[in-house]
Amino acid sequence: MPATERAVFVTVGTTKFEALVEHVDSLELLRALKDKGYTKLVIQKGNGAYCPSVIVPKGQTKATTEGVDVEYFDYSPSLAAYITSAALVISHAGSGSIFETLTAGVPLIVVPNPLLMDNHQVELGVQLAGMGHLASATPEQLLSAIKTFDPSRLKPYVKGSAAGIAAAIDKQLGFTP
Repeated sequence: MPATERAVFVTVGTTKFEALVEHVDSLELLRALKDKGYTKLVIQKGNGAYCPSVIVPKGQTKATTEGVDVEYFDYSPSLAAYITSAALVISHAGSGSIFETLTAGVPLIVVPNPLLMDNHQVELGVQLAGMGHLASATPEQLLSAIKTFDPSRLKPYVKGSAAGIAAAIDKQLGFTP
């Protein structure tokens, strides 16, 4: 990747999240990313039917629009390379995607999927945003969140140890005094 490239990676995870993909497929959002110095936008759209058609010409999966290289795809066996090479990740608020991005030290804006039942995504996004590790927005708030996002204000995420919970389980099960 060229030294001057600053990529934004958008992921919806293993399901569909049409509202996120639709809100990213916007010239205004693309211009906001360019104004922040980003030069590439990569979208993992999942199994949703919606394909970007505003920022990528219909029927294509790659283009340069408004001076930003844009591409999208459905799935990849691993998203790790996309996450670690990004300067910003915009993600659904699934725990796997969140913690993989935070552990990689990449700035993160989460967009909880409001259509999921028993929506743990909202709770997790709000909790981690309150702790200062990431920003959280609804699909409708994403443009504003990007415009005001300052990654230097984020607190680094330090991966916790499972030792405390393991000890508590052992004690509960009677394995320790």
